[in-house]
Amino acid sequence: MTNLNIPVGISDFAQIREQGYYYVDKSDLIFELLQTSSTKVTLITRPRRFGKTLAMSMLADFFDIQKDSHQHFQDLKISGHTDFCQTWMNQFPTLFITFKDVDGTTFGSAFDMLKFTLSQLCIDHSYLEEDLKINEAYKDIFKRLKKQTASATDVKGAILVLMKMLQIHYGKPVILLLDEYDVPVSKASSYGYYLEMLEIMKAMMSTSLKDNTALCFAVITGCLRIAKESIFTGTNNFVSDTITDSHLNEYFGFTQADVDCILADAHKTDYAEEINVWYDGYHFGNFDVYCPWDVMNYLRDLQYNPSLRPASYWKNTSDNAIIRSFIDFAGSSITMKLERLLDGGYIVQRIEENLTYDYLHSSEDNLWSILYLTGYLTRARKSDLTETLPIGMKALMIPNAEIKDIFETTIIKWFNESTQHWNRAELFQAVWHGNASLMTSEMNKLLRKTISYHDYREDFYHAFLADIFTGAGFIVESNKEHGEGRSDVIIYDPENGQMALFEIKYSRTLDEMEKSCEKAISQINEKMYAQEFEDSYDKIFCYGIAFFKKRCLVKLKEA
Repeated sequence: MTNLNIPVGISDFAQIREQGYYYVDKSDLIFELLQTSSTKVTLITRPRRFGKTLAMSMLADFFDIQKDSHQHFQDLKISGHTDFCQTWMNQFPTLFITFKDVDGTTFGSAFDMLKFTLSQLCIDHSYLEEDLKINEAYKDIFKRLKKQTASATDVKGAILVLMKMLQIHYGKPVILLLDEYDVPVSKASSYGYYLEMLEIMKAMMSTSLKDNTALCFAVITGCLRIAKESIFTGTNNFVSDTITDSHLNEYFGFTQADVDCILADAHKTDYAEEINVWYDGYHFGNFDVYCPWDVMNYLRDLQYNPSLRPASYWKNTSDNAIIRSFIDFAGSSITMKLERLLDGGYIVQRIEENLTYDYLHSSEDNLWSILYLTGYLTRARKSDLTETLPIGMKALMIPNAEIKDIFETTIIKWFNESTQHWNRAELFQAVWHGNASLMTSEMNKLLRKTISYHDYREDFYHAFLADIFTGAGFIVESNKEHGEGRSDVIIYDPENGQMALFEIKYSRTLDEMEKSCEKAISQINEKMYAQEFEDSYDKIFCYGIAFFKKRCLVKLKEA
């Protein structure tokens, strides 16, 4: 394999170009963005790790009047637009801000990080303090921002003040680039200070984007399109470019042509099918795209270990707090849909792209919208559909093997953990009173709340039964040697001198469940599973349990 000097984790465009890192040319994004001159503000939303920050760094490098970046764009597609480059390359003051680090468990700590971010920006533009054309009022605010002593009012108007100062200094309007704009309010929503942070961000956006004569144009990126009424109130000439409605999709993510070229350059075209299965499958607008983070990570690792199998690189890079909160909120209503997705099918849902964090958990539709907008699901192709979709509805599916792995290892775990809050007092009471009928009823309720998929195998039911009692103060043993064989699950309650023994059978049909229960009880008798406990426990309950899909039947062994 040819070493490509792959820049994993590097989102600084200038660094990539100066240090000879491998770069997939997305420079025509610059030209495309400026084809609609009437658009003052463009909001681009994509899932994490689809190249948003690198794209913004490229834009900053191209436009910034303080730089000479001609060398960085030499031989890239944008260089073919000669007149365009003469007009725009390094010709405008440019303000590039990322809010990726504006985070904290309290409003105070997050606000401090916001002030720190603005302080670093001011330090980068310290030369503005020396410009005699700039009035002292602006300079005073600038100094407080720089020293991190700024008030909330200063912070709300910080971007506007910086833009005004840049305009005065250079005599030209400012290009504003805001990266990860939704991180502060997303974190705020997770930690309970949403309204406080929204007030700050809303004012910051409004002052810098609405009726600002210092603004040439703005590009904003994020993961979610927060409702205009929530954070972009009153902003004119506002255009959103999303995974559903876009003409920029080929610039975020790798197209098939991109991946073919990378594999050819690496002399690893024989990995094409595996990479396709694991990292392709996203349908953005009219384009099918790969997750670039995954492709580059895998190719980098292949350079050191050619026999390496594909793995999930995206799992630990996304903020999963919203997903977890939704699962805790949604409960069992989403079980069947998740099982359908895991079986390779699709679900039909209404997608809401204009979200507000204060009403995020108000409907199940919002859960599927979040999963779609953050990259956990994608639109199904027309060829995948078996029905005509109702107006306003979308068919959603898991995009690839990597995301399916995340569902199997993470989301299902979270969902099943949410069932731990189910009140099991009646079930436990039924177990210790030999009430097989009540046990059947309560366990069926739990089964309907638990996600399973593919085959309903005996090992799934085995784990399901053991998990019910684990963590509830009982001692649980599985598949231990007793009598003349192995019983499936044993529950000990030594404090009360009692134990319960379970033998599990899997039924192939609903009608077989009765016979399966009888077979389980016969096995308990024949193998004498309970005999060795008779001297130690006052009460021994022996149960035969038959499972069929999301149904169970419990029978008590008679004394």
